[in-house]
Amino acid sequence: MDLHVFLAAPLVIQVHALAALSALVIGVVQFVGPKGSLPHRTLGTAFVLLMVVTATTAIFIRQINDGSFSPIHLFVPLTFAGLYGLVRHARAGRGGKHGKDAKGLLFGALLIPGILAFIPGRLMWAVIAG
Repeated sequence: MDLHVFLAAPLVIQVHALAALSALVIGVVQFVGPKGSLPHRTLGTAFVLLMVVTATTAIFIRQINDGSFSPIHLFVPLTFAGLYGLVRHARAGRGGKHGKDAKGLLFGALLIPGILAFIPGRLMWAVIAG
């Protein structure tokens, strides 16, 4: 493990990775914890804010396609759409739909792109593999 590689990366990448990892931890806690309580709502707000940071910073990370958008950037509008649904359904008291949106974000906006971040040659691979 080589954290120096991560610390040498551009600030936008560091913020993106830390926000995504934090959102992942909160998302897992939310997934297994009790629903509807004050802690759930508070952590949910933190999750949404972290996901907004994650998706927004992703727009500015373009190293893998010579400064252009790459296919992984398709997750950005999908994330914003999922966040909109997540908040809309929570505020309307539609717990079932809210839960589906939350699971969709956890898996589709964090786990899948997160796995892609560990492909050999990418930054997170260099951090882990040294």
